[in-house]
Amino acid sequence: MKYPILILITMICFCHISCKSPRQNKETSITPRIETVPASKDFIVNKRGDNIELVTKTEEEWKKTLSAEEFYVIRNKGTERAFSGDLWDNKQEGLYTCAACGQVLFLSSAKYDSGTGWPSFFRPDDELMIKKETDHKIGYPRTEVMCARCGGHLGHVFDDGPPPTGLRYCLNSVSLNFVKSDN
Repeated sequence: MKYPILILITMICFCHISCKSPRQNKETSITPRIETVPASKDFIVNKRGDNIELVTKTEEEWKKTLSAEEFYVIRNKGTERAFSGDLWDNKQEGLYTCAACGQVLFLSSAKYDSGTGWPSFFRPDDELMIKKETDHKIGYPRTEVMCARCGGHLGHVFDDGPPPTGLRYCLNSVSLNFVKSDN
């Protein structure tokens, strides 16, 4: 019974504050915030608030489920040769999922031809399903992109992409599976 009253009071306060002055600037305006359940060591939470079970396997278990090339790229953070993967020039409508765990990561509507020879996207389907870390592997910092569900290496993200995000998620085809739309 406490919570509905607390929510009502919060909504009234928000409405009162946000309706005050039209001259209010962004620094002083208060915007509603949706709180999500924090992720645990066994789950992550997606943008809809669903708990997504993490996939954890030993390296030996990964070797049994992934091909040698998939293991090299996904688990050892390798890179396939440009223009060698089967998805870099795929123009079909559908979903791009993690090849290691099946998590939906990117939509075909966010894919574009970057001219690099790797599948490129300007945004993930759900930013919470992507994990990013700084990588110094080639002598300068880059942002590595991994599947948040299984930790599999996908590729890197750069800030030279098209609008609306200006980002280029440059990924390995071998790190992805494609699920064609039923349209």
